[in-house]
Amino acid sequence: MNGDAPPGWPASLPRCHCAESRGLAAFPATLARAVEAAIFNAEVAALIEAAHDFGARGWTPATSGNYSLRLNRDTLLMTRSGVDKRRLDSRGLMAMTSDGKPLTEAVPSAEAALHVQIYRSLPKARAVLHVHSPAATVASRRSAARREIVLQNYELLKAFEGVETHSVQLSIPVVANHQDMEPLARSVAPFLGRPGYCPGYLIEGHGIYAWGASVADAARHLDAFDFLLNCELLETRSP
Repeated sequence: MNGDAPPGWPASLPRCHCAESRGLAAFPATLARAVEAAIFNAEVAALIEAAHDFGARGWTPATSGNYSLRLNRDTLLMTRSGVDKRRLDSRGLMAMTSDGKPLTEAVPSAEAALHVQIYRSLPKARAVLHVHSPAATVASRRSAARREIVLQNYELLKAFEGVETHSVQLSIPVVANHQDMEPLARSVAPFLGRPGYCPGYLIEGHGIYAWGASVADAARHLDAFDFLLNCELLETRSP
């Protein structure tokens, strides 16, 4: 990045993790940096495209929802507070440290701490997406007492990273909503990275968080969650 960086971004961002994670270390330095920049720009473009898609589906009404990208071990890109995610562009993103401190005067989403927690707990996570889809919101309310939704024998479970068969049982945690992020993060902590759980969780009456090794992976997970939760809701209405 340079002096043409969008508002909310530092004039010069630290290098991203792409060179190391994509095997570019053996490339000449100038070529590696060029490829690294192209990958980063593609991820930002993918995030903006996903935001528009989710908005068109009605998953981020008003200014709800928040998204982030892990740039490297020390830096994240986060949606700014109050931005309409349905119309997200690069000006709606800001840089912050891996522990959630803004690198500019912009204000990050109020739930930035939950993104930080996911990245700290799950080293392979590179993108975190949070939406308020109707299916996730209603399913979270109906399952609040059980504190989880158990999914099994769905073909679409194979949309989740590492799942290769429908013959598996996975759970989605459901945690109580809270306006204070510290107790909310504490309630989520026991489930992050735990075997048998999906790459996401529900917040009661609020929405869903999903993550992945790229924007495409996280968006695929979110798409699968929406389909599966809709299936669960349809089954509860069946005679």
